[in-house]
Amino acid sequence: MKIESTIVDKTTQIDFASVLASSVHDMKNSLCLLIQSIDNLSEQAKALNADSELAKLHYEASRLNTNLLQLLSLYRAEKDQLPINIDEYHILDIAEEIITQNQLYLDSRKIQVEIDIEPDLTWYLDLDLISNLLNDVFINAMRYTNNKIFIQAALNKNQLVVTVEDDGSGYTENMLKQTELNMHEINLTSGHTGLGLFFAKLIARSHQNNNLTGQVELKNGGRLGGSQFILTLP
Repeated sequence: MKIESTIVDKTTQIDFASVLASSVHDMKNSLCLLIQSIDNLSEQAKALNADSELAKLHYEASRLNTNLLQLLSLYRAEKDQLPINIDEYHILDIAEEIITQNQLYLDSRKIQVEIDIEPDLTWYLDLDLISNLLNDVFINAMRYTNNKIFIQAALNKNQLVVTVEDDGSGYTENMLKQTELNMHEINLTSGHTGLGLFFAKLIARSHQNNNLTGQVELKNGGRLGGSQFILTLP
């Protein structure tokens, strides 16, 4: 079964100028770090010891790519032109693909990733949007973890619940409060712009079934004692 629909949710209140400012802020920081890493890499490559710098390059490039994808998706959503292509996918395949994409950085920092997902677990979702959402969450977990990340997916009350946890210091109080904010209420001058969280909420809400709407939740604690990102899809 394949369904196509578009997002119609007036509660998102997208201010594209704010989204653009937020994206430029994040992309500028990533580009600066990319340039620094390239400079360092050119020196380290002479000694054949460039693995760590290559990992940093890949990480920042992934963040930049994610920001650009989010920017495009949010622009399309503002114009009511963001297609939602729903089909059935294996959740374990999605998780393993995200890990593969980030393996270089994981190896560089010696980060351990544990997965708790049944091989036969499937769900109906938009693969591109959900993969991008979860990859952004995973990249964030890699940034703040000490050395462990835990990914879990299971059914709860006929809904899919995907959780990404790390053993870092957890979300700040400001980030936890931003869960309830709309984009026009987010303070773009703070250290965390909230673009990724807003994108996650938008994509989650685009998944609707049986009068239920997808949602995201941020918590601290859990299995590893750090941050917990919880995505629920009906």
